[in-house]
Amino acid sequence: MDDSKQTSSPKGSVDLSLVSEEGKNVKAVLCQRCGSKVLCPGMALFAEKELFLPSMRKKTSIAQSDGTVDGDTLTAHWLVDDMYTFENVGFTKDVGKVKYLICADCEIGPIGWHCLDDKKSFYVALDRVNHE
Repeated sequence: MDDSKQTSSPKGSVDLSLVSEEGKNVKAVLCQRCGSKVLCPGMALFAEKELFLPSMRKKTSIAQSDGTVDGDTLTAHWLVDDMYTFENVGFTKDVGKVKYLICADCEIGPIGWHCLDDKKSFYVALDRVNHE
């Protein structure tokens, strides 16, 4: 058995049934709120990278009164190297050198992260999407 798939993150173990032997997504990736398809099966690679994503709340309530941003540091992501691979994703305005990925249909997010310095890396957090 391939031990490289035995992956864990600070949030706990990753559901290995979502990852193929090639490291790709076995199931479609869907928006948690509206069910819109974000990625088709086999279109993204599993990647572990610590990224901070703001909380999934209304745009007006993300920033706290003390100026800090409420959110989570997530480790398990689907990595896509071309923005045209997505079925349905939107991007926020630039936040420094980052654009956050959101559902293009219902605009919930952020579901992922893209650094403007790296044109070929789009990360979708497994904890922010459903799989079917």
